[in-house]
Amino acid sequence: MQLDERKFRILQAIIQNYLETGEPVGSRTISKYSDLNLSSATIRNEMSDLEEMGYILQPHTSAGRIPSDKGYRLYVDHMMEEKDKEVQELKELMISRTDRMEQVLKQVVKVLATNTNYATMVSTPRSRGNKLKFIQLSKVNSTQILAVIMMERNLVRNRVIDVTEELDQETVLKLNILLNSILNGLSIEEINLNMIMALKEQAGAHSALVGDVIDAVAEVIRAEEEVEIYTSGATNIFRYPELTENGKASELISAFEEKKELTDLVNETMANSEERGIQIYIGQEAPVQTMKDCSVVTATYELGEGMQGTIGIIGPKRMDYQKVVNTLKTLTEQLDDIYGRE
Repeated sequence: MQLDERKFRILQAIIQNYLETGEPVGSRTISKYSDLNLSSATIRNEMSDLEEMGYILQPHTSAGRIPSDKGYRLYVDHMMEEKDKEVQELKELMISRTDRMEQVLKQVVKVLATNTNYATMVSTPRSRGNKLKFIQLSKVNSTQILAVIMMERNLVRNRVIDVTEELDQETVLKLNILLNSILNGLSIEEINLNMIMALKEQAGAHSALVGDVIDAVAEVIRAEEEVEIYTSGATNIFRYPELTENGKASELISAFEEKKELTDLVNETMANSEERGIQIYIGQEAPVQTMKDCSVVTATYELGEGMQGTIGIIGPKRMDYQKVVNTLKTLTEQLDDIYGRE
């Protein structure tokens, strides 16, 4: 007897319902799945076939069914196949988009410096509160597990985790089900200590591996919150005598080369991003020490799905504010428009 599409969809419904409730699943429950459009009688017949084929079990007389190991295996193999395909497609898409974005931002910051005659910077976009969409564990060899971590906005990252003992495929399967049934849709802030302890308790002898996977998820999120900053026009500082006296210019040039203070500037702008639009810091208002004799104008651009980056222009207090503000408004609108269509 072949497992046709209808039987497989009923098996999926049984497993998904059982994962959510932990209770045996009856035909009446399955009939409530609106996308199946099957009567309870039809579902009962299909469930009998699934039981005969060994994909589901009836733990007690007149009770509903629960998945068998064979049923779990088919469900997870299908899920992994679909996720492998999705992960590969998303990797190719993200590599393409990342390359294009890097080129665009580098060009943006150069044009901005040329048009304004000031020092300019732009940060790569980042997102806060990123949530986990999927974790896929698979064996690399007897001592290593590969964790494929998919976040919101279809970010895919891989981490190799060392294990102290060889795991069989059945154990990896159960860990995948455990992790995904509990962690999917959560941000790292929502994964609290009680949840981690409960996960470890359910993992039993493999609690250390569960802890390592959660650490890998946290590492991925922290890495995504780091920003890269592109700069241009730092030497424009020498155009303005008030910025070259007493070693001020060398300090500003160093800030552009080392980028730590630029990162602080980005963080300050992102912290105030609710205000959305142009922010102007004059002299002592500047959020970083080396820019206390300058004016700093920043703008937040958005690429959708919570992705935000910062554009900044640093110049003398006598900068052409009207030109700078108009330029930044136009630029942020163009970036929003370019990437909002993707």
